[in-house]
Amino acid sequence: MKKWLSALLVIFTLTASAQVKLSPRAEISIITCGPYQGEVYAAFGHSAIRVVDPENQLNDAYNYGVFDFSQPNFYLNYTRGLLNFKLGVYSYPDFRDYYIYYNRSITEQVLDLTPQQKQSVYDFLEWNAQPENETYLYDYFYNNCATKVRDVFEHVLGDSIRFDGSFIATEYTIRQLTDLYLQQQPWGDLGIDICLGLPMDKKAAKREYMFLPDYIQSSFDHAQVAHAGTMRPLVKYKQIAYVPRPQELKQSWHHPWIVFGGLLLLTIALSVLDWKRKKLSKWFDILLFVTTGLVGALLLLLWTATDHKAAANNFNLLWAIPTHLLIVLIFRSKSHAFLKKYFLAAAIVTAVLLISWSFLPQQLNLFLLPFVATLLCREIVIFKLLGYSEKP
Repeated sequence: MKKWLSALLVIFTLTASAQVKLSPRAEISIITCGPYQGEVYAAFGHSAIRVVDPENQLNDAYNYGVFDFSQPNFYLNYTRGLLNFKLGVYSYPDFRDYYIYYNRSITEQVLDLTPQQKQSVYDFLEWNAQPENETYLYDYFYNNCATKVRDVFEHVLGDSIRFDGSFIATEYTIRQLTDLYLQQQPWGDLGIDICLGLPMDKKAAKREYMFLPDYIQSSFDHAQVAHAGTMRPLVKYKQIAYVPRPQELKQSWHHPWIVFGGLLLLTIALSVLDWKRKKLSKWFDILLFVTTGLVGALLLLLWTATDHKAAANNFNLLWAIPTHLLIVLIFRSKSHAFLKKYFLAAAIVTAVLLISWSFLPQQLNLFLLPFVATLLCREIVIFKLLGYSEKP
């Protein structure tokens, strides 16, 4: 009885929220916008839904990728994995021109829906855009601006729509899928690979590819919808709304290979000097290990104190050891035996990590290799030089 009443309530709510009865000329489309390399989050592209009806003067874009910096505790909620995104409704020409301004491709897939199916989708979008319904809890891979587009049609059309992922021939992990889109943003790719752990390395199911707008577009291309008891292609036709201008790839001197490679060379040179004079450069070790310990503390918090499921079981903690934060206290200790054991243990863990780098269940970013080698170099030097004339 409760389920029956709930269903009636949903139907009543959708009917009451409908502003317009769509005309026979109305069309509903999937809009796919290409990537933009100016921001990490924009590198994956974007998806939206367009509703156009000339007779009712409708031409709107329904955008599930809206977030508000002014929402209470924005940065705290983002860190904890509790960030709310919302559905925004924009004039389609304004929406389109925004992406054209940033030279991002725009592709439109006009859907082959019956008048009743169009009306149902439109009614749901209008209901979803109401202030009390517009927000949703964002997730990087499972509840974002692309997956919400798919979910709208599955929710409204139910068994009348059928997605077929058999066109996907690859067996990428979720991390490998993100890597494909971040080749021009090595620091962004590095940051994601450091912060997100083992769940990123599961082989993505065909449905899970749809967290990416490109795969939303391809999935709709291969989907079918019921018409009078028969299944037919969901996409009626596709059109290109904007082709981006060619752009040259910018080369940067501060690529991770260069920065971390330079740090490793500096570390080797400093370690040779320390070895000759039998005295540690404590300032360098404190800076290096405190920074590394801070990274480790952040990773541990992301794993244990937030709702970011993808941050769990992070193998980067094998090099970003949180106890390195105590390096200042360690150097003040008078127990050389304890210090030598600590840095010997750290060196063994780091060496094993480097040897097993390509065999770990979690794919660690290759850019980290010179940095981890830097840690190993100093751990060995500290272990060897403790006990000489200098007093930690």
